[in-house]
Amino acid sequence: MSTRLVQINMKAHDDAALGGFWAQVLGWGIASEGPGVTNLEPHGFGYPDPTAVCIDLIASPEPKTAKNRVHLDLATTSAAHRAELMARLTELGATPADIGQGDGAWTVLADPEGNEFCVLDPQDEDTGPIAAVVVDCADPAAMARFWGQATDWTVHGVTEHSAVMRSTAGVGPYLRFVRTPDVKTGWNRVHLDVRPYPGDSPEAETARLLALGATVADLGGGEVPWTVLADPEGNEFCLLSPA
Repeated sequence: MSTRLVQINMKAHDDAALGGFWAQVLGWGIASEGPGVTNLEPHGFGYPDPTAVCIDLIASPEPKTAKNRVHLDLATTSAAHRAELMARLTELGATPADIGQGDGAWTVLADPEGNEFCVLDPQDEDTGPIAAVVVDCADPAAMARFWGQATDWTVHGVTEHSAVMRSTAGVGPYLRFVRTPDVKTGWNRVHLDVRPYPGDSPEAETARLLALGATVADLGGGEVPWTVLADPEGNEFCLLSPA
């Protein structure tokens, strides 16, 4: 048994407006399962597929009070593409963000609701518009061990400061764990969603994840058709139904 990283879940004050921003940034299609839910995925996409990690935006009245522990890195393929993307982001309402990042091969911005993200310098690798989903953590190696067992993604490299994973197919964005001194406070406004494969038992998969070091997380959402867990550093994630 195993799971696949299929999407990220992003809380939003206005899911439709924020979904519109991100759909234009990524060039993706936009849909909705119902009021308060906006779904983004590439045009013509056959969900789930490792070529993309989709985005679900969920309406929430909770205020953003701290830097997100999960964010997106956007890919660029040339200096011209990066300049065009930066101009488009500004036009769409993104703003510069200072999180103490210093100098680096990226620019930190915030979306219209203040969610931080990075625009990377050009790189040769084809990941799609999202280069990586980045998770702040205290111990990248330990996180890579857990998520490498929790999912079927492959660990590509581990250092003292970061760990990198990617789908076994070698396509789509990376999952990157980055060491930060920040302490997690409250629940994450952005979290990972994983799915078992068709035919796998959600109950058995839950038990397996708990045995690996996950814990049950109660976000007070009532009865839902998924299981909310937390990884060994307390980052919430959802185990969805098999698909």
